[in-house]
Amino acid sequence: MVRHISKIRHHLNLVLLVVVILGCTVFSAYAQDMGFEEYNPVSTLVVPEHPVSRAKFPFIDVHSHQRGLTPERITRLLKEMDELNMGVMVNLSGRQQDNETGQQSMYAMIKALEAAARGRLIVFTNLSFAGFGSDDWVGKAVEDLEADVKNGAKGLKIYKSLGLSSRDVRGERIPVDHPDLDPVWAKCGELGIPVLIHSADPAAFWAPFDASNERWLELKVNPHRKRGEKDPVPFSQIMKEQHHVFQKHPNTTFINAHMGWMANDLTQAGAHLDRYPNVNFEIGAVIAELGRQPKQARAFFTKYQDRILFGKDAYNPEEFHTYFRVLETEDEYFPYYKKYHAFWRMYGLGLPDDVLKKLYYKNALRIIPGIDSSLFPD
Repeated sequence: MVRHISKIRHHLNLVLLVVVILGCTVFSAYAQDMGFEEYNPVSTLVVPEHPVSRAKFPFIDVHSHQRGLTPERITRLLKEMDELNMGVMVNLSGRQQDNETGQQSMYAMIKALEAAARGRLIVFTNLSFAGFGSDDWVGKAVEDLEADVKNGAKGLKIYKSLGLSSRDVRGERIPVDHPDLDPVWAKCGELGIPVLIHSADPAAFWAPFDASNERWLELKVNPHRKRGEKDPVPFSQIMKEQHHVFQKHPNTTFINAHMGWMANDLTQAGAHLDRYPNVNFEIGAVIAELGRQPKQARAFFTKYQDRILFGKDAYNPEEFHTYFRVLETEDEYFPYYKKYHAFWRMYGLGLPDDVLKKLYYKNALRIIPGIDSSLFPD
């Protein structure tokens, strides 16, 4: 009987050993086959943490896109702005349709915001490229711009479609520095309004889609963002066109969106601002670049404190928290809010109050006309 029990135990031990071996094999195979998309380790680093859900000072978000602004949406938006300590939001999506109906809708939006938001939501207009290249396009564009400003638009927003997808009446790509646009840039200077211009996409979108591409995961998740030398032209060509506009129109104030895709090379970014004194940066969608080089970024923000504006781009209240934490604290190694944008961790710049105030609102108050300065401390 004892011998029989011993055999049973032996067999059970063998079965258990096989199960353990198989389990380890399966786990090992999964661990080895797991792709970068799934790998998302939880940091074991223990360091002081200072999450920030409300900006230290009231701020102006110069880069937002708001559509479908119903009375209910405006009320909710103002509540969220209060929670973030956002004093003013700039809605860059003025003309939400590329026609005269879009222009009239923008005027209605401006009036509705003036009544409901009382200066806390302002609007930039946009260009319609319909009929570009025809004999009357330039005159109509300048006329529309003057009318838009007269009806309350505070600036002009140029989408990245200019230089990428916008076409003239012959079906050809419209370069950013097309001479037919010169009267528009000049008119903005005459009217005293800034041009917030977004050109191209990150340079990595034009790079080979391989293991050396730092934006590989983003391109894997969003394959439509891939570009090429002929899709439609090289990255360098689009940026050269944009810089040519800055050079040709020194009397017009430009806000180069997303830091002109130079946040990963602050030496180049500084040279850009030195070369074009009429150009300013906004930091929408590049906080991940700044948060991985805190020493360099802090020095850059200190040196160019009069030339940088706060912007966010895509509106999600919780994502602002990462911006505040990068700009205001000296925290170490904390996560970004989108893995596919940045798989690396953030570090705080710990900007001093005088620099923060310029970034958050003082520079925007100087550059964008008609903002109620009483909404801000000094």
